[in-house]
Amino acid sequence: MHSRRHFAISLEQASQASPALSQLIGQAREANARLKAITPLLPPGLRHSVQPGPIEGDSWWLLVKTSAAATKVRYLLPGLEAHLRTKGWNVARIQLKVLHAAPWQSPL
Repeated sequence: MHSRRHFAISLEQASQASPALSQLIGQAREANARLKAITPLLPPGLRHSVQPGPIEGDSWWLLVKTSAAATKVRYLLPGLEAHLRTKGWNVARIQLKVLHAAPWQSPL
């Protein structure tokens, strides 16, 4: 019987060994920073309903917990996009993805 030894490495070490993982971690950090930048512009009641999503070129996805929250956030998008551009991010468009659609709605 052959025994294996597993060594734990830090996320930083793993990211240095893998360019793809490093890029993914960088995008997650940037998405979190973008969310932090727009959070003060969201009504307090909506803040817990919005999570950062993926960055795809000059588009950024926001993950929204419910369709009702997405409807409210949709009205804020032009201001949120403009705010991010003033902070130096290349954001042409923020897109929304509803995480929990109501039972009577078809999934996205």
